[in-house]
Amino acid sequence: MNLPLAIGLIFIALYITAIIGIKILRIPDIVIYIILGAGIGFFGFYKEAKLIEAAGEIGLILLFFLLGTKFSVRELRNNGRKVWKSGLLDVFLGVGVTAGIAYAAGQNMFVSLLIAGIVYATSSSITVKLLESKNRLEDKDSKYMLSLLIFEDLAAPILVTVLIGLSGGNSFSASDFLFIFLKVSLLAGTAVWMSRIVLHKAQHWMKKVAHEDSFLILVLGVAITYGGFAVFLGLSEVIGAFLAGIILAGTEVKEKTEEVVLPVRNLFLPFFFLNFGLSLEFNEEIPSLGLLVIIVIWSIIHKLAAGYFGGQWYGLSKQEALKVGLSLSSRGEFSVIIAGLATGGLKVFAGAYILITALVGMLLFQLSFWIHSRVQRNSSQ
Repeated sequence: MNLPLAIGLIFIALYITAIIGIKILRIPDIVIYIILGAGIGFFGFYKEAKLIEAAGEIGLILLFFLLGTKFSVRELRNNGRKVWKSGLLDVFLGVGVTAGIAYAAGQNMFVSLLIAGIVYATSSSITVKLLESKNRLEDKDSKYMLSLLIFEDLAAPILVTVLIGLSGGNSFSASDFLFIFLKVSLLAGTAVWMSRIVLHKAQHWMKKVAHEDSFLILVLGVAITYGGFAVFLGLSEVIGAFLAGIILAGTEVKEKTEEVVLPVRNLFLPFFFLNFGLSLEFNEEIPSLGLLVIIVIWSIIHKLAAGYFGGQWYGLSKQEALKVGLSLSSRGEFSVIIAGLATGGLKVFAGAYILITALVGMLLFQLSFWIHSRVQRNSSQ
């Protein structure tokens, strides 16, 4: 098959599956793209995945680059003051307890941490889209949810970076963590310096070029280069892209940047989830099926606890906090990113977990209104 024909067929397949999944089956696009990739890989329709992998890498970088543009250094600091207690509870339950469960089930420390990383973060894209569909974005409980998602979006790239740093072997030491921390500090310090010094002085020039066609090329170059610089340091492109976004978050061309990059992100991001589906190996059995069931159940309990107790610390009522807990179970982007570090049966384990929790999370989100109103009615009687 020639390259233009292959690319064209992939775009058509993505469109058709997205329409079927979103409009008919009401399944998030992330899930439907993974299923499409898994189907293509299972039946062997597409052997050469390098093109999809490269396109997915660009989409992933732009996803977190745009996320970074939403937070200046000052906004990150202010947001942290509101949800740090809830965020730490979320990290303890999602990473600490989950790793303990996996380790107690006989997994080694690295695999246990990998499973914990897959379990930790709620899918921001799925959750935000569900909130939009229910017109809940302006609700008080939704503001807490979004704040907690932001905390996770800040913590998860660091977790990804740590896991990548540890992926070379199954043992680690305090010096390994220190070395990773120093590299992250170098990357973050350079981003803050560029944001406050370099781009601050270049704002006038940036405003002039923002309306030129070549501005998109410049912004893509900054995002992808800084993501690549993170990889050069042995870190994740995710944290590099996120920091690149922070560099531009405090400039006067922030809105123009988001405007020109968003269509490009939407073009490339489906390939990331498609590539994950392609990478699933169906010749491997799911290891520890019992552990998978336990982890799925625990991941729902984990988010219920983080939403319920953390929501009350934030200032929500018990009923509002319960609704939040029921709305946070979907896993997505970061789970897929961390699952990319897995191999063999563990990757199938991760893929099954992501698909199950995405669908269960959607169901619990829909039920959260009914359960919330039922609890309110019972408490008022």
